[in-house]
This record gives sequence, C-alpha cells and structure tokens, in this order.
Amino acid sequence: MVSQKIPNLSVDCVIFGYNGKELKVLLIEQKKISEQLKTQYALPGDLVEIDEDLDEAANRVLFELTNIKDIYLEQFQAFGNPVRVKEQKDSDWLRSIREFPEERVITVAYYSLVNIEDVAPKGSAFADHTEWINVKKVPPLAFDHDQILNHALQRFRSELVTKNIGFELLPPKFTLSQLQQLHELVLDKKLDKRNFRKSIKKIDHLEPLDEKQTGVDHKPAQLYRFNPKKED
Repeated sequence: MVSQKIPNLSVDCVIFGYNGKELKVLLIEQKKISEQLKTQYALPGDLVEIDEDLDEAANRVLFELTNIKDIYLEQFQAFGNPVRVKEQKDSDWLRSIREFPEERVITVAYYSLVNIEDVAPKGSAFADHTEWINVKKVPPLAFDHDQILNHALQRFRSELVTKNIGFELLPPKFTLSQLQQLHELVLDKKLDKRNFRKSIKKIDHLEPLDEKQTGVDHKPAQLYRFNPKKED
C-alpha cells in the first residue's frame, strides 16, 4: 500500500560528509524530464507522509539514500517563501513527479553528519543518482536549495565546537592533526596549532589512547577518541 503524502509539507536534508581531505555534501541528480533540460542537482528530500512526524520523515529520507540508521540529525529551520518555486524548470519538474504540483510547499530542513566511508548512497524514485560534492564546488541547485545549504553550513559552523559534533565525521580513532584539519575545513580558515590543541584538550569527552598511528611515513602521532559516556 502506497503511503499518502501531505501535498504542502516536506523535509529537506543537508547531508555533510568528510573523507579525510574534503568537506562534502550529498546531492541528488534529478531525473531528466526532457533531453532539452540540463542535469540539475538538489538536496535530498520528500513530502511528509500523513502518518509520520517530521523527524521520522527526515530519517526515512536518509535511510532511503544511505541505508543506515542513527545518523546525527538536527532540525535547523523551516523555509516557506511563497515563491520557493520561481523558475519554470522547477515547476515543470514538479509536474512530472507530484500529484499536486501547484501546491505551495513549506519545507522543514535538517542537517546530518556522516563519515563518507560508512555510507554507499544510492538514487531514489525521482533521482538518477547521488553524488558527493565539495561544499566549495556546489553548482546552482534547484528551488531554494542554495539558501537551505548555506543556512545549514552556518549552523554547522556555529555548533561545531559548542556541541562537539565534528566527531561524527571522524573515524573512531583519530589524531589531533586530523581533528584540526576538519575544523579548518568546516570553518574555512587556518587555526593556530598550539592554541587549537590547548583549547580542544579541555573537552571532557576527548580521550587519549595508548595507541599511535600505524602505516605512516612520518613519526606516528598519538590517537584519540570521543567518548560521550566519559564523566565530566
């Protein structure tokens, strides 16, 4: 049985991923409805089903794309501009996939964080495929998704340290250099090594391990882990 969807309420998900070198965002390539139209990218999202709440809808979208559950997920803003769909190409595309394409849709936006190595993203019913794209190289997106992405990145930057969420993008064991590199990518600026380490070591849940890197062509660095269960 096909679930009934609310025609004017959706969720959109900004999925940030990290591969050890670049901060990326997962985009979907919309199915082409005409050979005359250029390939267009968008954020993954969907209308909310009538029997699910907003968080359930966002988790469903993420599971359909990544096939994993319990991803870090945070609701950050709603977008309801009356002209969210202002270009003809977007209107035409909606007519090809939506039962009520003319409905004004208000979307609730989420951002999530994943280690790219942990997921194998796939397309969906209305997407040919998915692609990880460097946040600095994102092409113009469909609808108002550029605005949504920019707001998500601003929120991520503001909460990187206050909520210790950067650890969601790292492997279970990491070096302080890897942690600093991630902060520099997200904040888009260089950080002083000494000051960064002095500050980051004050985090209660950062736990040094009696282990060092292996298989590197330089002096192995000490490994750390983020332990959320460690007492303050």
